Amino acid sequence: MNSLYSTCLRKNNYENAVEIITMKLLNYTFPVFILSLLAIAVTISAADEAGVTAADNTSVATFAGGCFWCMEPPFDKLEGVISTTSGYTGGHTKNPTYKQTSSGKTGHTEAVQIVYDPKQVSYEKLLDVFWHNIDPTTPNQQFCDRGNQYRSEIFYHNDEQKQLAESSKAALDKNKPFKQPVVTQVSKASTFYAAEEYHQDYYKKNPIRYRYYRYGCGRDKRLEQLWGESKH
Repeated sequence: MNSLYSTCLRKNNYENAVEIITMKLLNYTFPVFILSLLAIAVTISAADEAGVTAADNTSVATFAGGCFWCMEPPFDKLEGVISTTSGYTGGHTKNPTYKQTSSGKTGHTEAVQIVYDPKQVSYEKLLDVFWHNIDPTTPNQQFCDRGNQYRSEIFYHNDEQKQLAESSKAALDKNKPFKQPVVTQVSKASTFYAAEEYHQDYYKKNPIRYRYYRYGCGRDKRLEQLWGESKH
């Protein structure tokens, strides 16, 4: 490359010199660049498959239990839960809106995605909180809300979560304090779309409306009937 560069300079052809050097660098760096991108992609994919964020080694859990307004508070109370996000998952439409999801035509269900520190709170604990805040006996319905967009569902992010979710469901169905069968689904996590900003932390932003909705929907009354004690 030095000889080519010198030849170009002797001919006072600076543009050719720059072009030649650039091509030489590209021939060397482009494959390295591509390999770097592939390595990053594999790392991100593996982290996502494990339900773990590569940046801080936290984990992710996703649950659908009817109105996502009501599913944020019980998890927010737990030590070790870093954040809860209301959104839509389990459907076939890209970037669904609340209006589209509410129609029941996108296949999505309202859900909450939880980022947590597994050193402080276990996935088993999250499952326990989930079960005690839903009605696991009603398909395509949670309390007063009806439709597949309100179905209860556990979305696992890795094999360990799948095993724990299925085991907890089997144990609940065997030892449940109610007569009806458990119909809550356990499915592999799919793309999660965060809901519009006004839905996030709705119970904090609009406490009166939130309490009115929760009471009017009969959520707490039904939870007491199911579980016999207040864990929500």
